[in-house]
Amino acid sequence: MELIDSYLALVGVGQTGWGPLLLTAAAMTIGVSVCGFLAGTVIGSVITIMQLSPHMAVRWLADCYTTILRGVPDLLIIYLFYFGGSSLLGSVGGLLGYHGFIGMPAFLTGTLALGVVSAAYQAEVFRGAFKSVARGEIEAASAVGMRPWPKFRRIIAPLVLRYAIPGLGNTWQLVLKESALISVTGLVELLRQSQIAAGSTRRPFEFYLTAVVLYLVITWVSSILFRKMEARTTQGIRRAL
Repeated sequence: MELIDSYLALVGVGQTGWGPLLLTAAAMTIGVSVCGFLAGTVIGSVITIMQLSPHMAVRWLADCYTTILRGVPDLLIIYLFYFGGSSLLGSVGGLLGYHGFIGMPAFLTGTLALGVVSAAYQAEVFRGAFKSVARGEIEAASAVGMRPWPKFRRIIAPLVLRYAIPGLGNTWQLVLKESALISVTGLVELLRQSQIAAGSTRRPFEFYLTAVVLYLVITWVSSILFRKMEARTTQGIRRAL
């Protein structure tokens, strides 16, 4: 009991507890992950359209993007965005008369890095989902004279989303884990806050264990949400026994 009381006091909300800081850091993890995932959805949708293009050069560019981004370590992408963006900001500052280091905002770096990396995976998910859609459903929309945008909004997008949600759920889990790498830019997310607390109290096991629990809670809630979305998009669909 004494050990449990000591742990609860350490990670609780009391005067000496790190609980509020850990929860704030967990919220930061969720925030940067959501922003990165949404950015990846937008970029991945564009890459998917390129992959389905009738022009070979456009398809080749899309394939190069997915191959490179899935093959390069994610940490390297983060460094490229951080130092590349900082160099760009420094050049702009030099033109305005400021001579010094201007760091790329850590949250923006995380969003961009997670976005471009997850886009490579989401593009493959969307492409596979599009190819799973029955051609007859799209042809029927064209046969009744639907224009491209209404056909995409009312027919293609909902059907693609139905098949894509399970793969997007896996991609979200990947983004959530990759968010821990953003700590190298100085962003105080869950892993970084755990490191700070462990260094300050010299009790690393308790804080890293707490981080594990918080990550698992976020993952568990996310899985429930994706299952609910999948169930909603498949209402009225007869499943094979």
